[in-house]
Amino acid sequence: MKANIHPEMKDAVVKCACGATFTTKSVKEEINVEICSECHPFYTGAQGKAKKTGNIEKFNKKYGFNKEQ
Repeated sequence: MKANIHPEMKDAVVKCACGATFTTKSVKEEINVEICSECHPFYTGAQGKAKKTGNIEKFNKKYGFNKEQ
């Protein structure tokens, strides 16, 4: 790496809107985020259930088509 062209890396405190904090390395000393792994629905398990039926099944059910025909 060339000398004197890269920014200095510092310990940074990341603060989430939910109140969680953790440290990482960055060129900034403080980083504010809206969603972190403590409050994101995917990580907390509050995520909605995935669709069980696909578009074809929904179409067939809506218009009365059966698989046996």
